[in-house]
Amino acid sequence: MTLDPLLLEVLACPEDKGPLMYFADEERLYNPRLRRSYAVRDDIPVMLIDEATTVEDAEHDRLMAKADTGGVEQTMSPAGG
Repeated sequence: MTLDPLLLEVLACPEDKGPLMYFADEERLYNPRLRRSYAVRDDIPVMLIDEATTVEDAEHDRLMAKADTGGVEQTMSPAGG
């Protein structure tokens, strides 16, 4: 199951308030600017800074390559987007 599209429109990183990448198949939200990953458990995003994990260079590169192939949804969609 994936996150509700309405939820994806309003979700932001709790640390820098910017958009996140949602990898539904990995049940995670990712902030590439800060290289922080937030788990999604039972379809509920865990948006606590203290529970986020820092992503190493190789994992960041993998996630960005996956995003480039369309394997991701973006949060904070612009109105009408």
